[in-house]
Amino acid sequence: MVSASSPPFVVFGYGSLIFKPPPHVIEQVPGFLKGYVRRFAQSSHDHRGTPENPGRVVTLVHKEEWDKFSEQDAFPREDVVWGVAYTIDPAYEAEVRDYLDYREKDGYTMETLDIHGIVDGEESVIIHNAYCYVGRNDNPSFVGSEPLDNLADRIWRTVGPSGPNKEYLFKLADAVRELSPNSHDSHLFALEDLVKTLDASGPSP
Repeated sequence: MVSASSPPFVVFGYGSLIFKPPPHVIEQVPGFLKGYVRRFAQSSHDHRGTPENPGRVVTLVHKEEWDKFSEQDAFPREDVVWGVAYTIDPAYEAEVRDYLDYREKDGYTMETLDIHGIVDGEESVIIHNAYCYVGRNDNPSFVGSEPLDNLADRIWRTVGPSGPNKEYLFKLADAVRELSPNSHDSHLFALEDLVKTLDASGPSP
């Protein structure tokens, strides 16, 4: 049981949690991480792909670490990741933790990070030590950097139990745009454009 003096359980969503929030949310605020990139560098064997044909979903990577994995990052200067900080009803914290642990079981680890926001026109930390699920670069599902064209083709073609991989991409891109007038992600939006171009050429195989 969570005591009255316990800090609130706040989880930061930067992928599907943005457009499919966890249950029992009592407050949500947009914010961003500094010093990280959001990349489609994680294989999805159970949601947006299969073990035989895994899809790609996003993970967080510290900018300095990503620079080691990506020999040719098309967006080398970006290091801000927009998302949503969800505060969970304390009465349901254990239930939501179990739900998230199961939902993010394919290679993700829970970490704590500071969430930034824009207050009175200035950047500042708005939440300290929010929980966030990160696919670290040493987990078995981490695939690292792939050429954007190859990545777009895989996302366009792949389907898993949760639906088409491209649906995940499109919903995430739309959700990030709606977070704030300042929210942007060049990598995400470039992939969206490439996959929509493939879609325009005909149905995916």
